[in-house]
Amino acid sequence: MRFPIVNRMSAPTRLAAGVGGAVALAVLVAACASGSSSSAAAPASAAASGASAAAGSGSAAVIKTATSSGQTFLTDGSGRAVYLWVADRGASSACSGACAGSWPPVTTKGSPTASGGAQSGDLGTITRSDGTKQVTYKGHPLYYYAGDSGPGMASGQGSDNFGAKWWLVAPSGSDVTAAVTSFSAAGGSGSAPAPASSSAGGGWS
Repeated sequence: MRFPIVNRMSAPTRLAAGVGGAVALAVLVAACASGSSSSAAAPASAAASGASAAAGSGSAAVIKTATSSGQTFLTDGSGRAVYLWVADRGASSACSGACAGSWPPVTTKGSPTASGGAQSGDLGTITRSDGTKQVTYKGHPLYYYAGDSGPGMASGQGSDNFGAKWWLVAPSGSDVTAAVTSFSAAGGSGSAPAPASSSAGGGWS
């Protein structure tokens, strides 16, 4: 097939047209690549900023109560069970490293508050070695159990991980040694009598 228009162009004109077309094609490819790159990077950037915002949006912890099998004990504001560890003594935590991986400390960004049967005057904080504030109740540093799948679970109850017992905590501050594995995350009012502390459990009154 002949291209009469092209054939009528002088050599310099054809050369200029060819170069111009190549430049236009290169600009178009670069623009597409740039658009593709920025659209792919946008979700990652948004996810990163979202994670950063979530990390910085922590608020004061809430400690409330739940009831199961006639026992009343502490949970956090969402209904997750919290525990004491009988190896802790005084205003410090003996749980760090692998221990804190399995039993994460209950931390707060401000002064913790009480709800239900929990007493606000019994709440406090200690500063951990990493600078975070861990919530205490009646002098007990409080912990979650990584094995609990969510609110309403207490599968860490009675565990002796890391050489000492882990117990749910009564509103009185004593350890709850009754068998509790699950409960209503809605929680109770704390009106049930607080269980007696077990001397075998080593809890504080």
